[in-house]
Amino acid sequence: MKSMYLIRRKALVAGLSFLAAGLVALAQAPATDTYQPSVGQPGKDVVWVPTPQAVVDKMLDLAQVTASDFLMDLGSGDGRTVITAARRGARAQGIEYNPDMVALSQKNATAAGVTARASFAKADLFETDFSSATVITMFLLPDINLRLRPKILDLKPGTRIVSNTFTMEDWEPDQTATIAGDCITWCTALFWVVPAKVQGSWQLPQGGLNLTQRFQKVSGTLRNGSNVTPLTETTLRGDQIKFTAGGVQYTGTVNGDVMQGTMSGSATGAWRATRSGA
Repeated sequence: MKSMYLIRRKALVAGLSFLAAGLVALAQAPATDTYQPSVGQPGKDVVWVPTPQAVVDKMLDLAQVTASDFLMDLGSGDGRTVITAARRGARAQGIEYNPDMVALSQKNATAAGVTARASFAKADLFETDFSSATVITMFLLPDINLRLRPKILDLKPGTRIVSNTFTMEDWEPDQTATIAGDCITWCTALFWVVPAKVQGSWQLPQGGLNLTQRFQKVSGTLRNGSNVTPLTETTLRGDQIKFTAGGVQYTGTVNGDVMQGTMSGSATGAWRATRSGA
């Protein structure tokens, strides 16, 4: 009887050990095995609402994302924007504060076969360096967009920014597109190009150029002695500037405190301007 008791006791101990090992393995399993996000779940700065795939596609279309781009998605959720950009050949990184969503995104990227180009970081939007991005996408709230706006405007001129639905307040988008058809909510994509900083006084051989800037909108005058000519047909897109003064069309590139390019119209040739005090 004693030997039978010992056999049963050993079997019970072995069974409990096996059960305990199973429970430990279950506890250590990745959260994404069972984790399913729910629409409206709270996050650090915003609740999670997925961007419809048709809007993701339109956002990337507006930004003309290609394989030469590095895209950063702010508040990347389940990773769909990053994964879609990676499928287009771009390098893409999602910034997401919720570690479960980061793990889910990594799992989704693996399933999509894009892990070589898609990555995800558990990070705070306001502590993240965006300076290497050529494209930034986001689906945040207007107040968050506004808090991020100074940092975005300090990015390299020409960086493309796309937001689902929400604006940058008085920084008007360069383009807006609304998805029709099956898209019912959150169906508008807004697109901006970060403009170069051109406000100030510049000196050309033709005279003094004074520019006033409000985001991508620029106005100004060209002064030669007592003759002051208002600028017309002025555009600024990234680091590319165009304006007309006195029948001469100036087309050029802004590089810090220097801009230069070519003239056409009543005068032709090259032109170069330097910002006063530079």
